[in-house]
Amino acid sequence: MQVTETLNDGLKRGYTITVTAAELDDKVNEKLAEARPGIEMKGFRKGKVPMALLKKQFGQRLLGEAMQEAVDGAMSKHFDETGDRPALQPEVKMTGEDWKEGDDVVVEMSYEALPEIPEADLKSIKLEKLVVKAAEEDITDALERLAGTAQNYEDRRKGSKAKDGDQVVIDFVGKVDGETFDGGSAEDYPLVLGSDSFIPGFEEQLVGVKAGEEVSVTVTFPQDYGAENLKGKDATFECTVKAVKAPKPAPIDDALAKQFGAEDLEDLKKKVSERLEGEYKGAARAVMKRALLDKLDEMVGFDLPPTLVEAEAKQIAHQLWHEEHPEEKGHEHGEIEPTEEHTKLAERRVRLGLLLAETGRKNEIGVSDSEMTQAILNQARQFPGQEQQFFQFVQQNQQMQQQIRAPLFEDKVVDYIFELAEVSEKEISKDELEKAVEALEDE
Repeated sequence: MQVTETLNDGLKRGYTITVTAAELDDKVNEKLAEARPGIEMKGFRKGKVPMALLKKQFGQRLLGEAMQEAVDGAMSKHFDETGDRPALQPEVKMTGEDWKEGDDVVVEMSYEALPEIPEADLKSIKLEKLVVKAAEEDITDALERLAGTAQNYEDRRKGSKAKDGDQVVIDFVGKVDGETFDGGSAEDYPLVLGSDSFIPGFEEQLVGVKAGEEVSVTVTFPQDYGAENLKGKDATFECTVKAVKAPKPAPIDDALAKQFGAEDLEDLKKKVSERLEGEYKGAARAVMKRALLDKLDEMVGFDLPPTLVEAEAKQIAHQLWHEEHPEEKGHEHGEIEPTEEHTKLAERRVRLGLLLAETGRKNEIGVSDSEMTQAILNQARQFPGQEQQFFQFVQQNQQMQQQIRAPLFEDKVVDYIFELAEVSEKEISKDELEKAVEALEDE
């Protein structure tokens, strides 16, 4: 077997791999010898079938396997000896369209090698960690929002008109073509106007009603309504308004705290404070991570594989185009050409991606099976009732696994660098943190 270099230009590499006919024949014979003890054939005892007969019977079938294994072996040996790591899957093609059994196999292999990535002095990096404490007014605002979600309703003044957000208590009887239907009637039904819990158009016709009034509401059932006999049908609901109630936030007290799993109000305040500071910590980490990536981008420079940059630039251009055209849900649009700005951003992403990957590789940083499982379960919770199906889908989809693994790996490498870097803390206000986060989005 012979490997001959044909291209060495920057990171581009090209090689010709030649597997001789004799080597292929030896490999086929080796496979037949391995399988021979278990082969039975009429007229011969098990394991005693002549090699010539086995070769005639199975040789052609094994030849393709032998070719593939020989080429794969040559590639593996080449990468072991040279230390090259291809940026993308090498392109491999067989030469000679008129190849026939007995000829040498000649394969052309080309790829872009990953560059030598210089080590950065990670301990020399200086970073600022923003710290925000939960202010009393922020805790109060959060408690008021919680109280709003646990609100009650109290009767409005007699003669008051119902407003959007009010609760009306109604008796109603619905009819289609003059006939009542299952589920179309109820008594003392509490309906919050604007909640969209009834048929489209129903709640809007009750805005402005008063307690004691009788109102006729006419609506049309949607074409996709659950009951087949009601799809697209016009319906009339005779409604009696028994009460009009205004929303009233629940009082901020021990009872509210217990609704949200706290022992008392002080315990709830503590939990709210911890949650807020957890959110601030996450935002501050994003700011510090950007600062780290900016410093790494300035510290290290090396040649980038053109195909990686091109692929990343196209992905960026495609993503930004869809953000600018949210009405386009599919991918039927024409090709989107990356701009110079897209390419510049792609170069930064590829450079930092390779640097972080190399840092993780050299320091044996990886994502454990348990970390992957937890991440998949976290994402599965976004699909209530379909968690098991989502988990199985990810388990069977290598690309999806990589999409989940990549950010986990990056965060672990970033945390590793944070530990080596010189980090000073700076206490700031929530407003200052929000401005720092907004600055990230503007870049």
